[in-house]
Amino acid sequence: MRLQEKVDAGTFVLITEIEPPKGADAGIMIGHAKRVKGDVDAILVPEMSNAVMRMSALGAAVALARVGIDTIMQANCRDRNRLAIQADLLAANACGVDGLMAVLGEDPSFGDHHTAKAVNDIDLLTLLDCVRQLQAGRDMAGIELAGAPSFYTGSDLKLPAPGDSVDAALADLEAKIAAGVRFLVTTPVFDPDVLTPFRERCRSAGVALFPTIVLLKSVGMARYMARNVPHIILPDEMIARIQQAPDKPEACTRLAAELVATVRDAGFSGAVIATIGWEDRLPAILQRIR
Repeated sequence: MRLQEKVDAGTFVLITEIEPPKGADAGIMIGHAKRVKGDVDAILVPEMSNAVMRMSALGAAVALARVGIDTIMQANCRDRNRLAIQADLLAANACGVDGLMAVLGEDPSFGDHHTAKAVNDIDLLTLLDCVRQLQAGRDMAGIELAGAPSFYTGSDLKLPAPGDSVDAALADLEAKIAAGVRFLVTTPVFDPDVLTPFRERCRSAGVALFPTIVLLKSVGMARYMARNVPHIILPDEMIARIQQAPDKPEACTRLAAELVATVRDAGFSGAVIATIGWEDRLPAILQRIR
């Protein structure tokens, strides 16, 4: 079964994020994906996250699809104009990629090519509308296609920062539902209770909500995220738990597995596990969850 079929059937799905390589050798990425192929339902392939230059999400997703792995390819507004975006979407679908996550893309100033210029020919809602038009058989100029693509389409959901109103995030959610998304991936979540209003709205709209569970690597990383990363609520007791553990990497692995189990038991459609370079620890997390 493909990812969309599993979600539609009510199955709790596990998605893991694996970055494309910074280079032409896709072997390590494919090796990580193959090791968890039977334990995850799809691989989410980011498109140069944090504006760091890597192999394109299109190339990486096609490489994974060729070895029988269900993928969700990110497409962003930052790097391509409407011609290139449409061309890449058609190419991806023709090569067996039917999972798509539309995102805006971080500003290049955050990445490793600081003088790069963002394209942003279209905004995110226009990108989602573009996908809808392509699936209806026409491009953005209204010209009929020789074969329409079919995507399981989603986007991201930025949760409100601590102390902020949820109204803006709910308005963003409503706009993306109106644009035709079938799933939404949240910013990292350490307290699933913050998702309650969003889960209820997604459930009523028939949209899958996938919380992102980040594998913390150290006490320092946890503290940094808690203090400096917007949209994240990281409870002090979780930081203390890692700090007090004799085996801190093991404590981080156990914590990630417990959070996935929590969102599963709370009735979410699935979860995205982001290991941020620690893909070798994925099997241990998945073993604890299963």
